[in-house]
Amino acid sequence: MEHADAVPIAELLDERRYLLDVAYWMLGGPREAENVVDETYRRWYGLSDAERRQITAARSWLARTAGGICLNRLTHPDRSATGQKEDRRTETGDAEGVRTRLVEEVSRVLLNALDSLPPPERAVFVLHDAFGMAPDTVADIVGRTEPECAELADRARHSLRTRHSRPTTPDEHDALAHAVRRACVSEDAGLLASLLCPDATAFFDGGGKVRTLIRPAHGSRRVAHSLLTLLAHRPRTTLTTQSVNGRTGLVARYDRQVAAVISLDITDRRVAQVWVVLNPEKLRSWNQPPAPGSRQGPAQRSEGWS
Repeated sequence: MEHADAVPIAELLDERRYLLDVAYWMLGGPREAENVVDETYRRWYGLSDAERRQITAARSWLARTAGGICLNRLTHPDRSATGQKEDRRTETGDAEGVRTRLVEEVSRVLLNALDSLPPPERAVFVLHDAFGMAPDTVADIVGRTEPECAELADRARHSLRTRHSRPTTPDEHDALAHAVRRACVSEDAGLLASLLCPDATAFFDGGGKVRTLIRPAHGSRRVAHSLLTLLAHRPRTTLTTQSVNGRTGLVARYDRQVAAVISLDITDRRVAQVWVVLNPEKLRSWNQPPAPGSRQGPAQRSEGWS
């Protein structure tokens, strides 16, 4: 290996873990993820020295390559669904170690739901929402335009919400949303965690325009910690319960400008999924002055920090 190719071992391991995460989310099995990463590195070392020198960001090239391999396997599976299920049950050794580490970060419920998505939707959702890849990179991997990818991501999010949200009455949803707000206002991590499903997942959409969590937070304690950190009480901030997508959600403001809109998916009287929109472009409509003659409904009443 030439001196210019030398990379710190920590960086090498982190890079491989990142690629394994991407492949695992897209394909759903540790053994499949290992195979994809191995193939990705085979392609890297299959390049000529001159070709590798032209690549300015090796990790980005590897991620693009891994994503492309995964999408191809989703679109053209080379083995039966039965074989895939057997792989998930019988992995041992190193592959089982990969599974153990990844399961700590990824909701099993969400992973199963991803299996129901068409390959392009799954790819866009995983690469953009879960791993924060730039829209142009995702579009390049999937072979669609950026607007088409945005539409695919929206469809994927809607499908996941529909799958995981069992019907709850408006009163039940309203009561739980207000309880979540009170827990956030009082900064009570224990109370907030008790309002969440044990395997709750929180997604943070910053659109690459604000610094926020790239990967979803999984588990009631992690979700509670992430929300309390995001919504920590500061001067000139407010947290209100308002109508979000037709159901009561939370709206955080700083200097009267909406900074975050949070929708809640509820099942069995607990919050199963939290969707946090922080992307300033998606919040533009929230920061427009109200139309003449408009008024707030019951679910849009303001409750500031107490």
